[in-house]
Amino acid sequence: MKKNIFGQNILIKRFIIATVGLFTHRIFKSKRFEIIGSKFLNNIPEENVLFVSNHQTYFYDVIAMLHVLNSSVKGRIDTVKKPKYLVNPKTNLYYIASFETMKKTFLTKLLTYAGAVLVQRSWRESGEDISREIRSEDPNKIKLALNDGWVITFPRGTTDNSKPVRKGTAHIIKNNNPIVIPVKISGFNKVFQRNGLKIINRKIPFSIEIGKPLPNNIYSKSVDEITLELEKIID
Repeated sequence: MKKNIFGQNILIKRFIIATVGLFTHRIFKSKRFEIIGSKFLNNIPEENVLFVSNHQTYFYDVIAMLHVLNSSVKGRIDTVKKPKYLVNPKTNLYYIASFETMKKTFLTKLLTYAGAVLVQRSWRESGEDISREIRSEDPNKIKLALNDGWVITFPRGTTDNSKPVRKGTAHIIKNNNPIVIPVKISGFNKVFQRNGLKIINRKIPFSIEIGKPLPNNIYSKSVDEITLELEKIID
């Protein structure tokens, strides 16, 4: 059976993405969900693309992007109403997630197979602030994912908006020169459970806005300058 760069069976991964997509499609086809700017995904390459986004929920942020990005690949602009895009979903689509978060339950392990690139946070573990060296294999895994396709990352590394943007994303940009596409999610923290799959309010509007790719001069900026720019983008 054909496997991807991380040794995962592609058919199984495709099945998981389609199943999660069908299970959650009803909420995202709602008129309350607005998609803005997916036209900017036209003509971007198949690999070395980095999506940088703010973070409001553990799971629904990524699930929503799976819907929006897969629909856009099929030529559907700013809509996910017809779930035909789930028949053959994009399998070289990844997202960076905490090893600690994604190894807790069967559900998180299932979502990991859908495309998680697991990294060890150097600044937090088990709810406590820490300081440790970055695992050497983590940047290599991210580079591998970028070389294969699209990668979603949340530069704050947490759903707590009061926390600063971490420098890790700036290092990813400096070391890999990907096309960087900003994403802004709104209202997810009011509609969805933060750390689960429950829908807590079906009346509030929510949205995803995809911005223009950042200009190429970002590669020449310092890590601190890139981090500051990301702070402004996803604030």
